[in-house]
Amino acid sequence: QVQLMESGGGLVQPGGSLTLSCAASGRIFSINTMGWYRQAPGKQRELVATSTEGGTTNYADDVKGRFTISRDNAKNTVRLQMNSLKPRDTAVYSCYAEIRGSIIRRRADDYWGLGTQVTVSS
Repeated sequence: QVQLMESGGGLVQPGGSLTLSCAASGRIFSINTMGWYRQAPGKQRELVATSTEGGTTNYADDVKGRFTISRDNAKNTVRLQMNSLKPRDTAVYSCYAEIRGSIIRRRADDYWGLGTQVTVSS
């Protein structure tokens, strides 16, 4: 029922910028945490940035000062503005959301988007 749809990936030169967007749709009462993870070839998936419904953010150390996450709770969307991109940022970026689906049940489940490729290369 819940779907996360990502957009904005692509090819960019080192030092360039790119903005990723994710929209959640379906059976949604509220989204507790929403954000982005990435996985590079031969590496484990790692947290990039997350944001709570109240606006508390969490960033990986190597993206602090370069990436900015933002949410629109009314639209169930999240964006990741990526500046000063480096080749090491190359990865598949996946949207993540912890979603409460019912006004009655307080249970929240994890959902993942299909991922969008970000390639930083000259």
